Amino acid sequence: MKCLIMELIFASNNKNKIIEIQKIIPDFFELKTLQQAGISGTIPEPFDSFRENALAKASFVHERTGQSCFSEDSGIVVEALSGQPGVHSARYAGEPTDDEANNRKLLSGMEGVTNRTAHYQSTICLIFNDKIHYFEGQCYGTIAREPKGKGGFGYDPLFIPDSFPNTFAEMPIAEKLKISHRSIAFRKLAEFLKQQMI
Repeated sequence: MKCLIMELIFASNNKNKIIEIQKIIPDFFELKTLQQAGISGTIPEPFDSFRENALAKASFVHERTGQSCFSEDSGIVVEALSGQPGVHSARYAGEPTDDEANNRKLLSGMEGVTNRTAHYQSTICLIFNDKIHYFEGQCYGTIAREPKGKGGFGYDPLFIPDSFPNTFAEMPIAEKLKISHRSIAFRKLAEFLKQQMI
């Protein structure tokens, strides 16, 4: 395998996502955040699908840097709410983004609902050598009736993955990383990048 270290820009300044991806990305890639790439401000996410938003973010960075980069769009999809919050997960309760407010709104919408089936969705768009690639991951589970746990972020205090008794927020990060939607997508990305360096 080549010993070349290649820079790869992650189109995010989300500290929690950066921590997760740094545990998975091959060590022959130097991961740079938006801030480190000299890009400030919020990148628009105007679309109604994870793929379109991921592509919009990756394209925004690629056009400004010319470097290989990737973005990730994710959210929680609740069956009883016709797929909401979906792509609007981060801003479900409005601006500015507020995880606790989002969780309260979700629980309010689920009052009296018996079908609590949901899944987390993660979609990565990679622009590598000017070509576009997608990697996706899902984690299926149910919505709890009250928040539990102090770890994680987003809807983690409400999401109980299938075959587990606890919410994501109650799990040690190492356990969550084995099964999370984002980890699944990131591992697919990592495997692709490894193949490019052989």
